[in-house]
Amino acid sequence: MGLILKEVKKNYGEKKAVDNITFSLDKPGVFGLLGTNGAGKTTTIRMLLGILKKDGGEITWNGQTVERKHVNFGYLPEERGVYPKVKIYDQLMYFAELKGMKKQEADRAIHEWAKVLKVEEYLPMNAEKLSKGNGQKIQFMTAVIHNPELIVLDEPFSGLDPVNTEILKNVIIDLVSKGKYIIMSAHQMATIEEFCTNILILNQGKTVLQGNLKEIKDTYPANRAEIDVEQDIRSSIQKYDLTIENEVNHHYTIKIEEEEKVHQLLRDLVENKIKVNQFEIKKPTLNDIFIEKVERGVK
Repeated sequence: MGLILKEVKKNYGEKKAVDNITFSLDKPGVFGLLGTNGAGKTTTIRMLLGILKKDGGEITWNGQTVERKHVNFGYLPEERGVYPKVKIYDQLMYFAELKGMKKQEADRAIHEWAKVLKVEEYLPMNAEKLSKGNGQKIQFMTAVIHNPELIVLDEPFSGLDPVNTEILKNVIIDLVSKGKYIIMSAHQMATIEEFCTNILILNQGKTVLQGNLKEIKDTYPANRAEIDVEQDIRSSIQKYDLTIENEVNHHYTIKIEEEEKVHQLLRDLVENKIKVNQFEIKKPTLNDIFIEKVERGVK
């Protein structure tokens, strides 16, 4: 049955922070919860975790009303919360015991997760000695160490270098394969596109778009073409009234309104024996769609 939010609302005085939000996660996977700063994401997350009391609507997990004491959820907040003067191992043990884990079970989980995330050497250290990225991985451990059924990740890749980003991505993929439900909130739209099947975009507390990401993108016409060649083709592009959005080492991103024009460009390049290494027509990115929906809501 999974997680269901139905017409959930939260007011702060006269301000509607969350205005009748409805969505569900009915099978394991990653759900994208998006919005601008102040759109209502964090308030929604805190209500579904039982941290904040809602002012209306229903939130259920497997058919049971969500209450903090009844659910086995994990939460990685955007605001980091490790204690700088306390040893990492002691903090992880403390958080594990708060979640009801026995010492022996918690010790095993701490060392298993530390090995996966490559932070074993830091366990005896105080948190103040950690880099931002390693601090992020320790905080992630506090969210998953008790083997939660549902995990909420708010900006999970913040502060991570490419190597550690890849480690965490593989962990998330593994969690989904093990049947976990994950809600991800992030400002990096490419990350959401990589992981999320379904999304919801909030603006000023209201839902402005939700549904299956692929189906949403299929409703939009193509708006870009990527062309990689081995010489300057600016004059050919301009010949067809196409706009160059970006160009690096003869790799062109071209904005298009009429798809046929870019096909004509390709035919022109081939006829002139210009080697084309890549030619791809693309739908709008989630970033494009996000900006469109949010700007429309502001006007």
